[in-house]
Amino acid sequence: MDISKIFENNRSWVENKLGNDPQYFENLAKGQSPEILYVGCSDSRVTAEQLMGLGPGDVFVHRNIANMIPNLDYSSMSVVNYAVVHLKVNHIVVCGHYYCGGVKAAMDSADLGILNPWLREIMDVYRLHKDELLAISDEDARYRRLVELNVQEQCVNAIKIEAVQRAYRERDLKIHGWVFDIKSGRLIDLEIDMQKALQGIHQIYHVD
Repeated sequence: MDISKIFENNRSWVENKLGNDPQYFENLAKGQSPEILYVGCSDSRVTAEQLMGLGPGDVFVHRNIANMIPNLDYSSMSVVNYAVVHLKVNHIVVCGHYYCGGVKAAMDSADLGILNPWLREIMDVYRLHKDELLAISDEDARYRRLVELNVQEQCVNAIKIEAVQRAYRERDLKIHGWVFDIKSGRLIDLEIDMQKALQGIHQIYHVD
C-alpha cells in the first residue's frame, strides 16, 4: 500500500463532506454526544460505524482482540467509565464476529507469547461453557458458538462494573450482545436479557 494515497483519499473525503455541508467539520469540533458505546474486535475486516450505518459522532468506539471487557484492563475500564459517566451513553454494544482469530487461537490453545494472558480470558469462557461446547461435534459450529458465548460473557463483565449498574438504575442503560456474520454482512442480536443477567449475579457483584 502506498501510504501517500491515504492523504489523497483524505482530501477527497474532506471535499466531499464540505460539498454536502460546509459546516460539517465545524459542527464535529463542537463536541460529541453519542448514545452508543461500541466494544468490538480489532479485526481489520470488521468496521464499527459502517456495519451499523452510522457516522462520526454517533458511536463511541473501543476495539481490542476478541471484543473483550476484562475488568482488570485499564484501557477497557477507562473507556466504559468515560462513556457511561461522562458521555452518558444509553446503550453499550458488545459486538463479536464469526471467524474471530482471537477466539480461534484460544480454542486451539495456540501459544502467542505476550497475547497468552489475554487469550486465557477467552479460555475461561470456554471453561465456563465447556459442557455445551464439547457437546457440539462440528468444529466450525463449536467455534461460532464460542464467539457467541464470549460476547455473552463480555456483556456480563460490563454488568459487573459499578458505573454501569448505577446507570442502569438511574436511566435504564441497556447492554446489547451482537455478532457480525462476515460471510453475510448481517448483524445478529443475541438478545441479552440484562435484568435476568443482573439477577443471576446480583448477590455477588451488586454495588449500592
